[in-house]
Amino acid sequence: MGNICRSPAAEAVMKNLIVEKDLSDHIEVDSAGTIAYHTGESADSRMISAANKRGYNVDSIARQFNEKQDFKHFDYIVAMDNDNYRDIIDLDDRQKYRNKIFKMVDFLEDLTSDKIPDPYYSGNDGFELVLDLLEDSTKGLLKKVIGDDGRTT
Repeated sequence: MGNICRSPAAEAVMKNLIVEKDLSDHIEVDSAGTIAYHTGESADSRMISAANKRGYNVDSIARQFNEKQDFKHFDYIVAMDNDNYRDIIDLDDRQKYRNKIFKMVDFLEDLTSDKIPDPYYSGNDGFELVLDLLEDSTKGLLKKVIGDDGRTT
């Protein structure tokens, strides 16, 4: 939503996975929020700390999703929860990009959840849960991106 917790963490986890798979030259990752409230700010310090403990560098600066640019530029638009998913769907008023819009939980492989919960008010355990879910779902997302043949789609 504000691009200071879940999305920047997902970006960092995905970037780490992409580096591990030697795909940095083929896949670009960015995060954005559906509101502009935190634009220009660093990620939440609690998320940065939790991610650092797992070896992730959360270094993105918050920005708002730009439907004119982001729908065209990115092949996958991934929302963290149902509210953000609906907000993004609503921005695609002509349904031109509907096939690019997903929920992060669509890619969970081993864990189950109906959303990536917002950890902002939930304490340290909430940040750890988000990272658990993101580590699992980014693996599934990367499989979708590279396709069954192992090449980027």
